[in-house]
Amino acid sequence: MLGGFYEKRKEILSELFNKYRNELKELNEYLYNNPELGLQEYKACLAHTDILKKYDFQVEKAFANIETAYKASFKNGSGPKIAILAEYDALPVIGHGCGHNAYGVTSISTAIIVKEFMKEFNLQGEIQVIGTPAEETNGAKVDMAKLGVFNDIDVAMSVHPCGETHYRSGTSHAMEALQFTFKGKTAHAAAAPHEGINALDGVLNLFNSINALRQETLSTARIHGIISKGGEAANIIPNLAVANFYVRAEELDYLKGLVERVKNCAKGAALASGTELEITNYETSFANLVTNKKLMALYEKNLRELGVNDIRDREGFGSTDMGDVSHCCPTIHPYFPLTTKHLVGHTIEFATATIQEEAYKGMKEASLAMALSCIDIFENNDILKEIKEEFNNKFKK
Repeated sequence: MLGGFYEKRKEILSELFNKYRNELKELNEYLYNNPELGLQEYKACLAHTDILKKYDFQVEKAFANIETAYKASFKNGSGPKIAILAEYDALPVIGHGCGHNAYGVTSISTAIIVKEFMKEFNLQGEIQVIGTPAEETNGAKVDMAKLGVFNDIDVAMSVHPCGETHYRSGTSHAMEALQFTFKGKTAHAAAAPHEGINALDGVLNLFNSINALRQETLSTARIHGIISKGGEAANIIPNLAVANFYVRAEELDYLKGLVERVKNCAKGAALASGTELEITNYETSFANLVTNKKLMALYEKNLRELGVNDIRDREGFGSTDMGDVSHCCPTIHPYFPLTTKHLVGHTIEFATATIQEEAYKGMKEASLAMALSCIDIFENNDILKEIKEEFNNKFKK
């Protein structure tokens, strides 16, 4: 694919996106109007797999032993194996306030137009869409990574919606979700408080100890929590109190040490209050995202070919199960704009932006940039070699 025809790739892919645009829009709006929480995405999973089967993908449902996960693949001969990951879970109350309806549709559109290009020009390789439920909670990608799903994948990509502009794939925090349950003894809070053991005191001690700990943590670390249960009535010494915390850090090794310090805060809090303590994980823990710089440079180069020049760095203080994927194979997780306005994630306004006409511009740019990157990898073994060398130097020393 050389010379003038190489330059026409953008036009060909743009025409393919436009060919499916109405159908993609219908899918996006259907998902928006039918939000489902993590591991309950039955309608979304069916809608995703129906359109992929319609366009010649081989679909495996209940993938990786998860009812609402799937894998859809199209293979043409031997060659690189590229996975485009799709999310489609929603949030409580506000629906698709993280934009996973648009996220999943962008992934599907990429795979479909790459498949069409592969068939038309006999590109050798395999394009997959892997449907990954529950990013907001249990993080299906974590279990998939443990099962080895990504071990034979050459490259994994996905692009998340945001506001304002395109952002490069950067970092995300490794995260552990800890639940601290303090158990005490009830008593009348006025008549016989000395006969009780106040479980809420254990939780309050924990918060105070963690607040003291913050001075000795890296500025990039985050420890934040809530009291999810603190008692039933003001005149009863509570015998049960529960606190839920997220502990986050840029590097997985640092997170492990920080988690132990937080647990020690809890143990001290229990000792000081005379309570019993139970520590559990209430959600799946995530590894930190390690962006493959060579792959990100390829994606950015293709965005610029499309005329997108405002591409910014993005600090990653949140956490995503895409981090676990990045420890298994070369991975990127950049962002595309739904609007030129500032948006705050996990809000009604963010959800509404996903179905506005303006959103489809960013979706198309992200889809075409991913598609162009896939084609580059299928066509040029040297590109994939450099991408994998970077990954191997990081993880396989």
